[in-house]
Amino acid sequence: MTGRTLVAGVGNVFLRDDAFGCEVVRLLATHPVPDGVQVRDFGIRGVHLAYDLLDGCDLFVLVDAAPRGEPPGTVTVLEVQVPDPASLTGPVMDAHDLTPDAIFALLASLGGRPGRSLVVACEPADVSAGMGLSEPVRQALPHAVRTVQEILEIAARDSDV
Repeated sequence: MTGRTLVAGVGNVFLRDDAFGCEVVRLLATHPVPDGVQVRDFGIRGVHLAYDLLDGCDLFVLVDAAPRGEPPGTVTVLEVQVPDPASLTGPVMDAHDLTPDAIFALLASLGGRPGRSLVVACEPADVSAGMGLSEPVRQALPHAVRTVQEILEIAARDSDV
């Protein structure tokens, strides 16, 4: 147990809704968080994020736009497992590939094993070139912030038990 929780926002601010994770952590940074919680914007630096995770953490919360076939603006929480390195085939990650699967595959290839890993994902409406979130994704920001705060509150309560 490291006592560390990492909340990481990822995304490309030049691809409209792909900036969702960056925007959520920007808003989270204006709120108090429990001791041991780091809230960081990794933007398009997925490789940097994987190396940061090698330091270990008990809880990892990745915030990202992720198409899952839901209506735009839908926020979903997924629990994920770092894959077994033996199951990886081919190149692990393109330096510009920031999908949660790619980040977790790179982490596995490096021997990283965070504790519980969650993805707070938002269904994008528009990932074309441009800046600014679409209306449904912008409206989802407060819900995503509350979702991450609730995850952190539950984790803090569970660690006190």
